[in-house]
Amino acid sequence: MSIPTVTDAPANQDGSSPLEEMGPIDFMCFEFPHRRTPSAGQGMHQLIDLVDRGIIRVLDLAFVRKETDGSVRRVDIAELGPEFAAFHGAASGLLDDSDIEQAGELIESDSAAALLVFENRWAAPLATTLRREGAQLVAADRLPVQAIIAALDAAEAR
Repeated sequence: MSIPTVTDAPANQDGSSPLEEMGPIDFMCFEFPHRRTPSAGQGMHQLIDLVDRGIIRVLDLAFVRKETDGSVRRVDIAELGPEFAAFHGAASGLLDDSDIEQAGELIESDSAAALLVFENRWAAPLATTLRREGAQLVAADRLPVQAIIAALDAAEAR
């Protein structure tokens, strides 16, 4: 099985570009502290499940390793083992060397990270309709769960 990317999509029957019908795009970077490489644990299986169910589409997936001396390198998916074969070719070109370097700055030495760019396919119909009606996205943000819990705890304490 191979994870399809946006570049695999043919033109629509009405001649419109598949890009015009995409949902919101998100970027995430997950650190695996003190790990040589990410493992094919439950998280990776859940990622595949989200793709299989059409909830998201992986546009880019890259892995980074920060050595104990502070050097940073991109980890080839083939190095991670056969469990990651589904992600071979999940590269649209959105992630570049500067993203790898920035991820390396964020993580601790002797750690690894996964960088993920994905389309929220579940939101594509709404986003497409709003764009066709002339709407433009002017703000978006992701609220970390930890911040929500802290805010709810503070509100409850009042």
